[in-house]
Amino acid sequence: MSPVLFELLIRSIWETVLMTGASGLISLVFGLPLGLALVATDRGGIAESLWVNRILGAIINGFRSVPFIILLVALIPVTRLIVGTSIGTWAAIVPLSIAATPYYARIAEVSLREVDHGLIEAARAMGGNRWTIIREVLVPEALAGIVAGFTVTLVTLVGASAMAGAIGAGGLGDLAIRYGYQRFETSVMVAVVVVLIVLVCGIQCIGDRLVARLDRRG
Repeated sequence: MSPVLFELLIRSIWETVLMTGASGLISLVFGLPLGLALVATDRGGIAESLWVNRILGAIINGFRSVPFIILLVALIPVTRLIVGTSIGTWAAIVPLSIAATPYYARIAEVSLREVDHGLIEAARAMGGNRWTIIREVLVPEALAGIVAGFTVTLVTLVGASAMAGAIGAGGLGDLAIRYGYQRFETSVMVAVVVVLIVLVCGIQCIGDRLVARLDRRG
């Protein structure tokens, strides 16, 4: 691989890490509250409101049902409105975040539903309000599952960011298409695949270690 291509590879790695990290953080900030809202407003929840639950569920399912490549194109006007352009790394963060947020919300919901209902009732009996139950019971008890779900979300975002490269988002996907595929640079394609494998394995390894430390069943 030439020095120029190596420099492009390093820049593409940084762009992929930036897209994955930024959109992952946004999905955590918005997805976890959505997951909490789904659990809290469900039947028997601490803030039962079935109509709110159904509306939230319908919106989340609607976004999750759209393939990412279609969502990427459909959100071009929104992306332009937010970042001023529809191409580039920062532009890709918008659809990546919008796609990852409902995905992570459902994963967080599953973890939160596994919290022992007896602990919630005990907190209620001791006078705990909704926010106390969320802060002291739901999130701490489900933390291992929440982190595991976030790890899965980050791994998914790595693949999605590579897909976003197909329409000029930059990153490893863009490098693989422009140089590895269109210019028949086999070394570039191999390097991109190796880097993606290392990146995914690294994220999964760190996530697994955190989960092992946080798992209260251990």
